[in-house]
Amino acid sequence: MIEALLAQMPLVGAGAQILKGINLIQVAIVLSGYIILLATSGRMVNYVLHSISGNGVAEPSREVKDTGYVIGKCENLLLLTFMLLDAFTAMALIFTAKAIVRAEDMKKQPLYFLAGTMVNVTYSIIIGFILKILLIRF
Repeated sequence: MIEALLAQMPLVGAGAQILKGINLIQVAIVLSGYIILLATSGRMVNYVLHSISGNGVAEPSREVKDTGYVIGKCENLLLLTFMLLDAFTAMALIFTAKAIVRAEDMKKQPLYFLAGTMVNVTYSIIIGFILKILLIRF
């Protein structure tokens, strides 16, 4: 009955056809992966940086931390998207572009910028692999 009503409405009917092929479990897995990555990546980077830095490294300014946070979240979104699309070359370009743009900062505080980038990239890739495994399974 509902399908007959939807079929009479051209735009809604087209939308229903598109939604027919979507697996809601896979959509939930992908959305959960993005949410988990965005919610936990900053904590993971901070934990690793504090673990390896000890007391001998100067703490970056609040502005540098905030900028790094925004860049890191954008990096997470792009890396996970490229990971799910199997666009590995694009992932390398993101890493390279970030290294070029932040080259001056990396010279000043290499531990914070280089290690932070490596941890963030690695964590995004791990979440991407887990998602890909779950998507294959479901």
